[in-house]
Amino acid sequence: MLILNDGVGVDIASQILYGERFPENLNGTDFTPELLRRLPKRTPVFLYGSRPEVVSRAAENLIQKYDADICGIRDGYHDDADAAAEAVKRVNAKVVLVALGNPKQEQWMSEKLSASGVLALGIGAYLDFEAGMVTRAPRWLQDARCEWLFRLAQEPLRLWKRYSVDVICFLAAVALERITTSASRRKS
Repeated sequence: MLILNDGVGVDIASQILYGERFPENLNGTDFTPELLRRLPKRTPVFLYGSRPEVVSRAAENLIQKYDADICGIRDGYHDDADAAAEAVKRVNAKVVLVALGNPKQEQWMSEKLSASGVLALGIGAYLDFEAGMVTRAPRWLQDARCEWLFRLAQEPLRLWKRYSVDVICFLAAVALERITTSASRRKS
């Protein structure tokens, strides 16, 4: 499993633990279009997650925009994890774009696809953006690494915990790791 540096929190964690930030933010929303552009023609791509109308519309748009070979779709609301994994295998997908939200998408990919040989990517709100259901932050906010603030303003009830409590817990864990690592280095 490869975890990409998506978000300011991970960037701050890198600064705390290693003394430097990442050169760029590599999120699913930016990475996925580039991947789709570079995939060999006829690479079967499976979409899993989001609401039924979102994943359907996103599939149509990805076919038009990237000539993507969408071999299957499953929404993330009225589906079970085992059935989705079976559907991926049944259609012989080579790439699976997963939009179940964090940490659910990472858990599903790890538990259901780790031995399958497919390339699975957690893509966050990418399907919402591609379907035209959610507006992405202006470029200047993205460049300032404040897209999270724009998203929070769009969906405060859904995202408040992620951008407050979860970030604080994550950074506390990073700080504890730093303290523990520093203490063990001094003892050595």
